[in-house]
Amino acid sequence: MSPLLLYQLVALLLLCLGIFGMTQRRSFVGMLISVELMLNGAGLSIVASSQLTEASAVLGQLGALLVMGLAAAEATLVLAIIVVVSRRFGTTKTSEVSTLKE
Repeated sequence: MSPLLLYQLVALLLLCLGIFGMTQRRSFVGMLISVELMLNGAGLSIVASSQLTEASAVLGQLGALLVMGLAAAEATLVLAIIVVVSRRFGTTKTSEVSTLKE
């Protein structure tokens, strides 16, 4: 097996773990961790592809920085939403925060 295939399989495993976590977690924090797993898999795939093929390594590193910046912005926004939901409803469980305004 080539090293690129191994890296891509690990990235796919991270993606699958993230999707599984999104469907099975009942709290917003668990869902946030699952999304971070999926983004880490994407970053790993980009870096491995750029380093182990003829593509420019600099473009792969820039792509990974873009994914990291997106993950940081997403984490900040979701954590702010979690704080607001926690203050309003008193919990972060998704099953208890399913009411809409009338």
